[in-house]
Amino acid sequence: MRILIIIPAHNEAENLPHVLPRLREVAPEADILVVDDHSTDATARVARSLGAQVVRLPNNLGYGGAVQTGFRYGAEQGYDFAVMMDADGQHDPAFVPDLLAPVMAGECDVALGSRHMGGMTYRVGGVRKLGMKLFAWITSALTGQKVTDATSGFQAMNRDVMVFFAEENYPSDFPDADTLIMLHFAGFTVKEAPVVMHERIAGESMHGNVFKNLYYMAKMLLSIFMVYLRYHTQAGALRPAASAEDAS
Repeated sequence: MRILIIIPAHNEAENLPHVLPRLREVAPEADILVVDDHSTDATARVARSLGAQVVRLPNNLGYGGAVQTGFRYGAEQGYDFAVMMDADGQHDPAFVPDLLAPVMAGECDVALGSRHMGGMTYRVGGVRKLGMKLFAWITSALTGQKVTDATSGFQAMNRDVMVFFAEENYPSDFPDADTLIMLHFAGFTVKEAPVVMHERIAGESMHGNVFKNLYYMAKMLLSIFMVYLRYHTQAGALRPAASAEDAS
């Protein structure tokens, strides 16, 4: 079973030395791919020096574009499972095995790391906290399944989901609740697992101020609406059939 850990990174040279060695400790069997989203610092060089595979994008595609690049790489290279996590130290590598376990056991297609079932070592501002609660409620309502942390980017998935996200339209900036709703309509199963999340080690978060959070909320509401319009009439019909190569 081949496992790929996908880490989108934009100017994360300071953070990778804190993340990649720990990943090697907890998941030595996994390959690590850092997708350098056209960084202006030494992100690619640092990642290579720490033993990661690196794909360097010629233009800045945004968080979602970098993640989808990782999905396409994993699908093309024949990986069976993938873990998606951030480069900034927010996602604790210690929980990678906990996320992989239910997916590898066939209990679900995606394991979603929930800080609300596990814990947070940092404080969340009022606007961001409101957004987290709002999107958890919307996702739960549209999927018929209780979701506590719809904005978590700490996820494990099987090959079918990798292929699906590699081929389908994927949000370029904020792939969160909208992708969970997309997965539901495509017939995939999602299960939450408790994780602990921390404040980023260095650099600026994409949710760094009130205006960014308000923009995120407006953009996510629009994206969810578009996903619902596009996918709800095709529920269960979008999941890709296994290819002959996969079946063998």
